[in-house]
Amino acid sequence: MVEVKADHIMDACGLYCPEPVMLLHNKVREMTSGQVLQVLATDPSTQRDIPKFCTFLGHELIAQDADEERFFYYIRKGE
Repeated sequence: MVEVKADHIMDACGLYCPEPVMLLHNKVREMTSGQVLQVLATDPSTQRDIPKFCTFLGHELIAQDADEERFFYYIRKGE
């Protein structure tokens, strides 16, 4: 598992597309530039959606990881 210090954690476990990305969008709006968000999710589509979200909106996907049950994403908010 990746070790990154997160300023915020967002739990999207049990939610399905498009809910995790909708919550992510709202959460990132509340953050300041440079802060790191850890996202926990169970929906496999987040493996595609979250990297695209970051690329499209200019945020840095620092790392992504998974265990048997969840996907983990670490996102640094862009300018």
